[in-house]
Parts: sequence; structure tokens; C-alpha cells
Amino acid sequence: MKAIQFDRFGGTEVLHEADLEVPVPGPGQVRVRVKAAGLNAIDGKIRSGAMEALRPTALPAIPGGEFAGVVDALGEGMEHVQVGDEVLGWSDTGSYAEYALATTIAAKPAGLDWQEAAALPVASETAERVLDLLGVTDGETVLMHGAAGAVGTLAVQLAAARGARVIATAGPGNQDYLASLGAVPTVYGDGLVERVRAFAPEGIDAVFDLAGKGALEDSIELRGGTERIVTIADFRARQLGITFSSGVPEKSVERLAAIAQDAANGRLVTTVSAYPLAEAAKAQDVSDAGHVRGKLVLAVD
Repeated sequence: MKAIQFDRFGGTEVLHEADLEVPVPGPGQVRVRVKAAGLNAIDGKIRSGAMEALRPTALPAIPGGEFAGVVDALGEGMEHVQVGDEVLGWSDTGSYAEYALATTIAAKPAGLDWQEAAALPVASETAERVLDLLGVTDGETVLMHGAAGAVGTLAVQLAAARGARVIATAGPGNQDYLASLGAVPTVYGDGLVERVRAFAPEGIDAVFDLAGKGALEDSIELRGGTERIVTIADFRARQLGITFSSGVPEKSVERLAAIAQDAANGRLVTTVSAYPLAEAAKAQDVSDAGHVRGKLVLAVD
């Protein structure tokens, strides 16, 4: 099979196409013929070696943690799924490849296309995990820094579905996009505290930092302390007494299936930019640069 692989840590130049043996599913696994693979910011951090202290990687490695595709082989004990089923889920072996092994999958609704399906597992799990950590409930006001990306796109909508009001930051070019998702948009940078206070004179109940670009001090000022602030991107968090959420994903088949159904029915919007598998390095360059609107996806088949 064709796969994207890296044999050493570094920039996107370490990514290369390789011809590998098709993997064989073990007990509790399925093999999936990948149609689309989701690309996440953490893929670049793993490739560069920046995540080695938190998440060691055995080399050579295939990047990617999520996919959508068709089940084509079953491991022992996989009785609830059949060959030919269309699924989405988390990869056990890396998803930048024509085939991947997986243990946690959900059925893909017929009305959801492959690329939109591949955009959901990681982003939806991260968004819901952080909203749960923050305890976001009906009637609260949540500030989200850098909300135009894959996780932010879903987090804005999922917070709104809980009855929360979302104030979200992004660059000038993404203000209308955030508004279309249901957020009150504003630009980041100098004067942010004053802008947010103008939108929410009653105060901010919780802060979700997706940007990792120096917004934590403003968040502390707006909250009057460090409680109910969570970042997934700023490694200074612990120095400031703020929660950094980077733990083991809470992979729920039931929640992923519900998210996929909402996306298929149009209740949850996804925004996708696709690259061919062979251009994985180019896609990671775009991801590493930041300022991505919605989700980057690799079209595998």
C-alpha cells in the first residue's frame, strides 16, 4: 500500500511516500480502506519531535489519527461490524495511508461525504472534552481564542448547542466565518480585553484557548483568576496555573456516531480543505503556519 511516512524528526521535508505491506487486523481491530484522512496540528508537532516528552513516537511512523473509509477485513471478535461498512474513527496505525487499522469506529451516515466524515473524530472529541472540563452550561458566556480552525469550528457550535453564548477571536479574514457559526466575532491582539468587556460587560464564565499565542494573560484578567480557563495549545499553561488539556482522547463510539449524524443532517457544519495524499507535506506546511479555516483533509482514494 502507499503511505506517507517519516523516519526521523524534523520539518515537513522528512515526510515521504513509502510502499508498505497492507496491515493485518488483530483481535478487536478492523482494517479500513481509507477514503480520507484528517490532518491535525498535533501531526506536525509529533513529526517535529516536539511531542516526544508527552507522546513518544516509534520510528518509522505513519502520521495521522483519524479517517473515514470502508471496512475491508475483520480481526477476531469484531462481530458488530461487517466488511463493506462505511465508517469513521480513530486510527491505531496512522491514517496517511491507503489502509489503516482501528479499534474505535462509528458508522458513517449515507448523507455525509468522506472528507467531512474524516474531519470529525479528533476535532469533535477535543471540543467536547474541553467544554466538559470547563463545565459549560446554558446561559453562560464562553470566550474562545483562535476559533476558526477545525476544533474551534465545532466547539463554537457545540457550546451554542448547550445554550452558551460564544465570543470568538480570529484574524480579520475569519470574522464573517465565526459569525456564520453563531459566535460573536472579534479580532485578537492589542485591546482584546476591552473589546471582550464591551461585548460581555457582565463578565466571562469560561475561556477555551485554541490559539496558543499569548492570550492566557488576557484570559486571566478577564476571568479575574485562573479558574475555568483551558488551553490545548499554549505550553506556558502550567507556569500560569492554567489547565493544559492534552490527555488520552475519550474515544466514544456513541458520541462520534451522534456527531456524524448531526453533520449529515446539517445541524453541525464542517469546513474542509482537501489535498491529495501525495501532497501531505504541503498540507502540513499549511497546518504548521496556522490560520487554517476549518479542517485540512487528505483525499486518499
